[in-house]
Amino acid sequence: MNFKEKVLGIEPKYNGSIINVEKQTVELPNGDTATRDVVHHAKAVGILAITDDNKILIEKQWRAPIGKTILEIPAGKVDSRDNTSSKDAAIRELNEETRYHAKNLSRISGFYSTVGFSDEYMDLYLATELIPVDKELPRDKGEYLNISAYSLNEAEELIKSGKIEDAKTIMAILYWKLMQK
Repeated sequence: MNFKEKVLGIEPKYNGSIINVEKQTVELPNGDTATRDVVHHAKAVGILAITDDNKILIEKQWRAPIGKTILEIPAGKVDSRDNTSSKDAAIRELNEETRYHAKNLSRISGFYSTVGFSDEYMDLYLATELIPVDKELPRDKGEYLNISAYSLNEAEELIKSGKIEDAKTIMAILYWKLMQK
């Protein structure tokens, strides 16, 4: 069966600094029509940063869309305006958010964060051999972070207890667990 939907029309709803939203009218494979609300988001990166004493760096910060603080790995968007690569964005975000530089930085995987309504694609990186940065980059305006380091067992317990609810962070921790085998 062909699952592809044909876009018949696009109605822009909102253009913001982080997202653009549109309503699409689509033709379904059976010929019927439907509408789709689509959020366009810049490409993003997440960083599984592991310290020399084998702990993950996790930040606590306020997230307005869910109205609470959350524990998550360092992350940010790729700035397409200046042709920044995902790897460059990971280096920048690690500096801005944790004040570290990784001697070893490698891509783990890439994934769509919320395919039901958004096209956001995130590359997940592994950062090891962390050293303090010589020059701190400024944090994003309004970004207040508390950085902590956790062992794998502690991180798994944070997931089990519901204190970590962020998908990219859960994925990173599970990948880290798989690395131990």
